[in-house]
Parts: sequence; C-alpha cells; structure tokens
Amino acid sequence: MAGGLLEALQGGQRVLGDGAMGTMLQDAGLTDGGAPELWNVEHPDKVEAILEAYADAGAQLITTCTFGGTRPRLEMHDLGDRVEELNRAGAEVARRVADRHPGTWVLGDVGPSGELMEPMGTLTVETGRELFAEQIRGLVQGGADAILIETMSDLGEVEAAVAAAKAEAPGLPILVTMSFDTNLRTMMGVKPGHAVEAVSAMGADVVGANCGRGPDEMRQIAAEMAEARTAGVYLMTQSNAGLPQLVGDEFRYDGTPEVMADWARDMRELGIDVIGACCGSTPAHIAAMRDVVLG
Repeated sequence: MAGGLLEALQGGQRVLGDGAMGTMLQDAGLTDGGAPELWNVEHPDKVEAILEAYADAGAQLITTCTFGGTRPRLEMHDLGDRVEELNRAGAEVARRVADRHPGTWVLGDVGPSGELMEPMGTLTVETGRELFAEQIRGLVQGGADAILIETMSDLGEVEAAVAAAKAEAPGLPILVTMSFDTNLRTMMGVKPGHAVEAVSAMGADVVGANCGRGPDEMRQIAAEMAEARTAGVYLMTQSNAGLPQLVGDEFRYDGTPEVMADWARDMRELGIDVIGACCGSTPAHIAAMRDVVLG
C-alpha cells in the first residue's frame, strides 16, 4: 500500500487526515510529563482506540503516537535506549487500525528532535539525520505507509529529517509540515511561501502547515502556500481546533466541530490536497470535516 497515497493525490483525490493525539491521550489518562510513546507498549489498547475512533470518523490518514520519538526527547523520560522499539510499536498499533479500514494509510509521525541546530545549538544536518534515521527505522519496521515530519520550525532540521526518510524509508511518501505561530512565520523566521519552495526542493512529496494559532491564521498561511506552489507540489494543512481557553481548572480548545468544518471548506476551495486537524481536535471534529473534504 506504500505507493497508494501518492497515487491517490496524483489522481486528484483529496485526503482527510486525522486529529490530535496528545490532547486525546490526556483525556485518556496521560499525566503531564508522561511519555506518550511509552503508551504504545504499556497501553496499546488506549492508543488503538483513539486511532480507531478517527478511522471510524472518516480519517484516511492514521498518525502514529511517536511525535516525540527521537533519542533526545525520549532521554527526557529515561527511554533513550528504546527508540526503535517504541517507534516500531507505535507503527504496529496504527497498522492494525489501518488494516481494518481499507483505503487508510499509516503516517509514521516524526516531530522535532528536541535539539537546536547550529549556530544556536549543536545539532548539524548530519547528526540530525542520524537521530531521525534511528526513529524512522522503527516506524518502517512497524509498517508505516509514509513518513510525516511535522511541527517543524527550522529548515535545517527539516533537511536532516527528509534525508533520513529518504535513506531509511526509500519509496515511501514524505510529508512535511511546519508550524507558523510567530507573526505567520515559524519560530526560526520561515515564511509559508518560502517553506513550500525550500521543502519541495528537498524532495518532500507533500508540504504544509500544522498546529499554529487556529483556523483564522491557518487560512492566511494556506493562502500564502497555495500562491507559492508549483506543479507537482501537494499541500497539507492541519489546524488546531481554535485556541485553548481556561475552563475551570483545565484548558479546552474553543474550535467546535462546526468551526473546523467551515475551515475545511475554505481549505478545499483553496485547493489544499490533505486536510486534517491538530491540537484540541477529536474524532467529532474529523467527522464534521468528512463530508466537506470528501463530499
């Protein structure tokens, strides 16, 4: 099924992504400071239930619970020696769900490494490539159909991750999204249009934006990306479900399923190829977006 996702996009099919994992895990009992990736082996049933709910809601992309699966981030939880194991387990959980839903693909999720690139930090493209390669090996072993490199802010780190994906997952589609949450730029100053040009030149198959400050800003970001796209570049957007608001003693995102459905309609009209959601979203949000995206 590895080539199926690109074939679908090349055939003009619009694809519906899934929603948040982190906030869903918190609702399922993950405590602050806990390692979501550990749940792939300690509570795989709970991770699988979340992904199953997204698939039932209509999501065609099922994202592994491996966002923080690089060695530096896992070392924060004393799990640095379990990189391949936890990523493989995460992909296996998602694979079980996708296999029950024909036409659904597993995205092996790769988040930022947790290290800063030179000159602000010590990470180089080469050392970054090695970190990401270790994670991606596990995702491939577990059965990922594509590699999703998401919530990135530094083009150097993107370059490292894309290089690792090409080396460790040859033939699998590579999707890259950056987070533009600082005056419509990434934390490192990258603009949406520049991201499309630079990341597509690296060899990514799909380029886009995720997270951020909610649907309104994502509309502006997506418009800039659409303006910069060239033939053969596929675009992806996954907005947060609004912004977090303090309700009682906990934060809740204020973007309702209806708000996200309206946003998804705008994304479709803009020609975005892959439309999903991010922090604060739930299967109810994806269900509301389904008919808009796929109808």
